[in-house]
Amino acid sequence: MTAALPPSDRTRVRRVAHNADYEKATVHAIVDAAYLCHVAFADDKGTHCIPMVCWREHEHLYIHGSNGSRLVKLLAGGTQACVTITHLDGLVLARSAFSHSMNYRSAMIYGSFEKVDDEAEKRATMEVFMDKIAVGRQADVRPGNDKEFDATTILRISLAEAACKIRTGGPNDDEEDMAVEAWAGVLPFAVQRLAPVRHERCEIAAPAYVTAWDAS
Repeated sequence: MTAALPPSDRTRVRRVAHNADYEKATVHAIVDAAYLCHVAFADDKGTHCIPMVCWREHEHLYIHGSNGSRLVKLLAGGTQACVTITHLDGLVLARSAFSHSMNYRSAMIYGSFEKVDDEAEKRATMEVFMDKIAVGRQADVRPGNDKEFDATTILRISLAEAACKIRTGGPNDDEEDMAVEAWAGVLPFAVQRLAPVRHERCEIAAPAYVTAWDAS
């Protein structure tokens, strides 16, 4: 058993509560499987939800952006945010229109972001991000220079106030609908890795993480 996150008033799942999961390992797995998250926040112009590249280290989700962006300025100032991640696994086709559903893994993370100020930590976590893109990539590329790091803000949010919701399996038709002559089951979804596309000015041999990209 992994440690569970005690649900708060914001994270307690009330609708279809049996799909809720508060285990740390589940939150970690959903974040680790994602390259994108959506960050929702509000300012004097309204409510916004912006897609951001994300990665995880230990008990925090990280994002980064330009120092001058509205999102970065607000989040660095302590604005409350809600981060969401969803992986769609299938369309669930039932015998009744209103019994259709989806199979999914989702996470919601509440709290405020904090700015990563330590220069060594900034550089180290960007290396973690680069190796999330492809393990071994950081060693092959030019690392960020001082000017690039000075123009970039790295933010992180604790995973301490988070909840997951997961649905698996087939349709849940009412008994009176079981006689309806309609196909029932699941149309699965999966993320597919396609063959790498070489840049026209790239002449070096592909490293192992590229040649193996579409093998799994």
